Amino acid sequence: MTPEHQPEQPPGYQIDSYVFRAIADCTYDWEGWHAPDGRLLWVNEAVKRITGYQPNECLNMADYPLPMVAAADRERIAEVLRDARSGGSGNDVEFQVAHRDGSTCWAAVSWQPMYDGKKRHQGFRASVRDVTERHRLREELRLYNQHLEQLVQERTARIAQLEEQRLRMEKLAALGQMAAGVAHEVNNPLAGIRNAFALFRSNLSADDENYELLELIDSEIERISSITHQMYQLYRPSLQQPVRFDLRRAVENVIVLLEPVAAKSSVRLSSHSGHCVPHEELAAAEAVLREDEFRQILLNIVRNAIQASPPSGEVRIDISTSADQVTVAVSDQGQGVSDEVAARMFDPFFSTRTGTRQGMGLGLSVSRSLAEAMGGIIAIDHEQAAGACIRLTLPRRFRSHE
Repeated sequence: MTPEHQPEQPPGYQIDSYVFRAIADCTYDWEGWHAPDGRLLWVNEAVKRITGYQPNECLNMADYPLPMVAAADRERIAEVLRDARSGGSGNDVEFQVAHRDGSTCWAAVSWQPMYDGKKRHQGFRASVRDVTERHRLREELRLYNQHLEQLVQERTARIAQLEEQRLRMEKLAALGQMAAGVAHEVNNPLAGIRNAFALFRSNLSADDENYELLELIDSEIERISSITHQMYQLYRPSLQQPVRFDLRRAVENVIVLLEPVAAKSSVRLSSHSGHCVPHEELAAAEAVLREDEFRQILLNIVRNAIQASPPSGEVRIDISTSADQVTVAVSDQGQGVSDEVAARMFDPFFSTRTGTRQGMGLGLSVSRSLAEAMGGIIAIDHEQAAGACIRLTLPRRFRSHE
């Protein structure tokens, strides 16, 4: 048919068809047109950029586009295809593309039905956009929000911890002030009782039938004096200056003092030097601390361990030093303590022992106060196979003016 015999076309028909085809082929997104039954009729060149497959390969796929979808998302895209075939529409459904080279990227598909001028269903159009960058930014935002939530939780926990510590310090200060007042009031008559008792005792011979009772009275007076001394320590600020001393010698002195108490309970005391390192002018097992208070802390802890130990048990004292810290661990072989008891072990006047000669529950509380005053911490490890371990950690060198 010669051009003059060709049927007349509507004005601009060929120009419009070319323009529309060019627009579709040059669209950056992956575009596809489907028949009403879902068969692929046309796909643009963008499919190669996103999936690695040529348009003609896509046209020959029996189950397009599922081979180009990651296995985990194929059922989701199959559902999209079913909806599109039934005349439905949707927007921005994300899935992972399985690239020909084995890599994956994130994409989002939108679809809508197509109709001719007589409103007859001609199939549907699917548009797929690469959203890998959007997904990456979303994941970064999620991780950032997660990090912020973690920071908020940590800060909230820290605030709660500081508030708990503040309340504890206020409680300790109030109890300490009260205890110091009681100790002062008790000490005055106690001094008179002790002096009068000393005079009375000097007039009795060791052969007197009640002489053994005098020993008992004397030990009870000494126990009351020890309790009032501990009550003073709950409140009175320390005036001791740090000195250089050998930790092993201090531990041995404490063992000598408590050996009679341990022997009475058939408990063995032992000390061990673990990993100790020299630092500056300090020898491996030396420190600069308040020596008397260090020994007082250790005395209270070891005495507590003896009381918790069974007959024939052992209380072990382990010493170690690092460049900046001193650690003393006191372990017993007792029955251990529960979480509830461990949480209250260092509270003033708390004790699990009900005997009248077992003190007032001030030893560990005083020990914690003294340790914190030197910049250290004291904690109990009760999650052991047997017994418990109280661990004292102090700075290697404490300067009271800091």
